[in-house]
Amino acid sequence: MPVSTSAAGARVAVVLKGWPRLSETFIAQEIAGLEARGVALEIWSLRRPTDKVHHPVHDRVAARTVYLPEYLKDDPRRVLAGWRKARRLPGYALARRKFLADLRRDPTANRVRRWGQALVLAAELPASIDRLYAHFLHTPASVTRYAAALRGLPWSVSAHAKDIWTSAPWEVAEKLEDAVWLVTCTGVGLQRLKELAPHPERLRLVYHGLDVAHLPPPPPPRLRRDGSDAADPVVILSIGRKVEKKGYGDLLQALAKLPRDLHWRFEHIGAGELSEVLKAEAVSLGIAQHCTWHGAQPQKAVFAALARADLFVLASKRAADGDQDGLPNVLMEAAHQGLPLVSTHAAAIGEFIVDGENGLLVSPGAPGELGAALARMIGDPDLRRRLAQRAGEVVRTRFSFDAGIDWIATALGERSMGQQRSSTARAAE
Repeated sequence: MPVSTSAAGARVAVVLKGWPRLSETFIAQEIAGLEARGVALEIWSLRRPTDKVHHPVHDRVAARTVYLPEYLKDDPRRVLAGWRKARRLPGYALARRKFLADLRRDPTANRVRRWGQALVLAAELPASIDRLYAHFLHTPASVTRYAAALRGLPWSVSAHAKDIWTSAPWEVAEKLEDAVWLVTCTGVGLQRLKELAPHPERLRLVYHGLDVAHLPPPPPPRLRRDGSDAADPVVILSIGRKVEKKGYGDLLQALAKLPRDLHWRFEHIGAGELSEVLKAEAVSLGIAQHCTWHGAQPQKAVFAALARADLFVLASKRAADGDQDGLPNVLMEAAHQGLPLVSTHAAAIGEFIVDGENGLLVSPGAPGELGAALARMIGDPDLRRRLAQRAGEVVRTRFSFDAGIDWIATALGERSMGQQRSSTARAAE
């Protein structure tokens, strides 16, 4: 676990659902990039980490980390102390009205928990903090919105994928009414939020991009495997959580449809709730002997897998509850490492991959199409090399990490909004 030691006088409190998380390297990359640009941060996490390992990027983050009570019953004394202090803040009446209005429409224990976490956050924030910044528009933004009202602080938010597509429209609209600005990482997500936002001009598209300066260099050119040698099969890699929206059930069906004389091996990296279900499905499809499930892995193991693979596949689709991907950074990481890409037209993937130009795209939830695309890619090393080269060029030229982080750093560094707090609010702290 990285040791968090914040410089005194951090100005921006970053509110996250969990820190650090293996599956959210794009957040860690952003925080490290902001610190490198001189933005003084501290991290407030709604829950403690569950991953047993972390990535090197987490070690580059110096910000102090504070963990809020994940469940109010876990630390009732801290919650009570937070309430006693927060109720004396000038913004308490306003924040309470917002919370009660939300509770009437969403009368759940989760809503009450977010209010309790906001009380603790508002009570414990150092006086040096003059703005809040949340990652994800759902629960982290709820806590941030209430705490910002309590303390009379401006707040902003970065929206990603599930939080955009599964949040209630009324709640998204009210959060966007209060937020100073919002960034989101896909054009399709931006369009959805503009349909709900009272002030669309406050919204901005900022692709995550890749901080290539801190990534391993691409490996040497790969061998020209074509699936004809049983002793040297084509290695197919996928990285992602084992959840419905990643389409791994579809991918297994597609693999089972590959011609019997085509030799391949499938490797997967990632944790998730469908782990046992997918392993059982691989057995029932008769392909378990070709599949290796690595589980969650640190960055070193991830890039080692990218280096030994011949092609990368992600079968994203829209889940039954409306959840869907944004633009998965893992696709750009694979492209940066020289891998050809096979994916779907789901979500914002088409904002990066153009079918036949820098990858192959098929319809979401269509194992037959996916199997045909995989068979085509497996048997044609020249196609793989051409598409991989172009995908790498697109990553380097169109998805600039520096441009996006520069904009966020500038926006977080603006002191004007934070200085508008009244002297009464500061005195109450």
